[in-house]
Amino acid sequence: MTRVALVIAIAVLLIALIELGGMIRARVRTTPIFDPPVLAGQMVAGGTAGFYARRGSTIVLTISAHGYDLNRPPRDSTGRLIGVYGADARRAPCPDGRTCAGSDIRELILAPDHIPWGHLNQIDLGPGGYRTLAADVEPLTCADLRPDMPTEANGRGIYRWGRILGVGSYAFETDTIFPCMALTDMSVGIGDSGGPVMSDGVPAGITSRDFSGRLGFTPLAEGLEDLGLTLCTEPNCGLSPP
Repeated sequence: MTRVALVIAIAVLLIALIELGGMIRARVRTTPIFDPPVLAGQMVAGGTAGFYARRGSTIVLTISAHGYDLNRPPRDSTGRLIGVYGADARRAPCPDGRTCAGSDIRELILAPDHIPWGHLNQIDLGPGGYRTLAADVEPLTCADLRPDMPTEANGRGIYRWGRILGVGSYAFETDTIFPCMALTDMSVGIGDSGGPVMSDGVPAGITSRDFSGRLGFTPLAEGLEDLGLTLCTEPNCGLSPP
């Protein structure tokens, strides 16, 4: 191969790699696992958990509003109950026969022995490491999301990053009506739903839909508001551990 041909081949390869923005970036974690573990960002009952939040003194873990058997609460590898399913985000008014929500989010009310006191302000992005939320951080709303915004997500133990391609409403005729959905260039697969999406280092949303292999997410702030939840941004979420 001549030098010119080699340079061209390398350039084509680099372009191809750039166009894989949001594809699989890392699979091997290098950070410790606490006991009990931080489940935000990790697999729970076939999906991926999002963020810790609370209502009063009740600690919950956000998960996707779809894809779970509500009659079978999730258990850990030893058979212990992780938590019980609570409410999912709903909005009214909504057209007859349809479901409307600010975000694709449900709450998992955690069992006491699965609350990671001292780490409730953290998200475990697996190979991407932990993200610790600042005490004054606010979850992003739809109005905060914009094209070309850097994003990162984790699901199924696969960490990836990319950018937002566009933001708009989502009202597919046989699906939930969401007033806001952000499309990214990150890859997505079965099991990613419910996972945390960070944009500009700030909690941004919940992995929600697959658009031709690209990850779509709904904003976090609207989902928490629908459920009357407050995002945990302190190690003990403003509570005193038992």
